[in-house]
Amino acid sequence: MTAGVKNIGINVNPPKAECDDPNCPFHGNLKVRGQIIDGKVVSTKMDKTVVVERNYLKYQQKYERYEKRDNRYVVHAPVCFNLSVGDQVSIMECRPISKTISFVVIEKRE
Repeated sequence: MTAGVKNIGINVNPPKAECDDPNCPFHGNLKVRGQIIDGKVVSTKMDKTVVVERNYLKYQQKYERYEKRDNRYVVHAPVCFNLSVGDQVSIMECRPISKTISFVVIEKRE
């Protein structure tokens, strides 16, 4: 771990940059819990917030086939990650930060 980076309890690569965001799991006071989801950033138009899309297959028993589905999550993105559209990220559940935000970015994957 880098100096000044908090251990969040899971094995992920911490961000290389520093930030002073109180809702950053590495540099602030936000605790993470629950499920970890991998997805792709599809929008960065909000301030400190991104939209992450997850694609998956769901089995339909009646037709014995799979159907494509996707979910979109509104996610808090600390400044230290420097995200842009198309980045692959891992997000994790946290306490509700606002009406729609209950996830936070924990890792930017290469």
